[in-house]
Amino acid sequence: MPGEQIIRLGAFFGVLAAVSVWEVVAPRRTLTDRKPRRWLTNLSMVAVDTAAGRFLMPILPVGAALLAEERSWGVLNLMHLPSPLKVVIAVVALDFVIYLQHVLFHFLPVLWRLHRMHHTDLDIDVTTGNRFHPVEILISLGIKLAAVLVIGPSAPAVVIFETLLNATSQFNHGNIRMPFSLDRWLRLVVVTPDMHRVHHSVIPRETNSNFGFNLPWWDRLCGTYRPQPEAGHTGMTIGLKEFRNPDRLTFFHLLVQPFLRQSKTQNPTDLAGSPSSPPRNTH
Repeated sequence: MPGEQIIRLGAFFGVLAAVSVWEVVAPRRTLTDRKPRRWLTNLSMVAVDTAAGRFLMPILPVGAALLAEERSWGVLNLMHLPSPLKVVIAVVALDFVIYLQHVLFHFLPVLWRLHRMHHTDLDIDVTTGNRFHPVEILISLGIKLAAVLVIGPSAPAVVIFETLLNATSQFNHGNIRMPFSLDRWLRLVVVTPDMHRVHHSVIPRETNSNFGFNLPWWDRLCGTYRPQPEAGHTGMTIGLKEFRNPDRLTFFHLLVQPFLRQSKTQNPTDLAGSPSSPPRNTH
């Protein structure tokens, strides 16, 4: 699709720059690890992930959308609806697929070994939103391709969705402070940093909440919403308890991490272990 790469790259670097400045001007938490090392690791992973998707996947979601439209595959390609309405339906439907995918990566042990790399970051900031293992990215692309062929979104709808997904992922991982009143209203329409940060808590029942990346509704509808971390945003511990050594969380260590034998790892499947009373509404 003409202009797709320009749109996506522009959004990526634009949001990265804006949130990075916000993190300097109004940080939410004090960082515990060295920022240059973390940024080098996380942004290097972006390059590897992008290359893996481009060179190892025979077709990408936008191409699948064009193919589906040409052959009338997918639900939306069989329906006579206004194009703008189709775009809205497609974006919402694809976002729900990503929510389900995220839950799946937490609860299937073989997938968790890949996804936990994202959670090993000892701090959370704008670059954490791009910290994913390349094998996870390839599996995610496969899931997106299947979703595109079933749902039948247009190519512009896929570009809009992919651009929003990456932009909101960087935004809601941002180490940024905003007024509580603004966060309370904003999280009705988009996942905010305070909402998603709970998901990066070292406490498993908190790791098992707030799976949404873009739209916040799925967590509320599916019972996985947790408004605030028990220890508060400045007191909570980020990461996984088994991976606390920064020297073992560098780029090459993370690439091989899913494939190494490990003592009992934190596979956060203890939703039933949630406390009987809701967490304090600390902010």
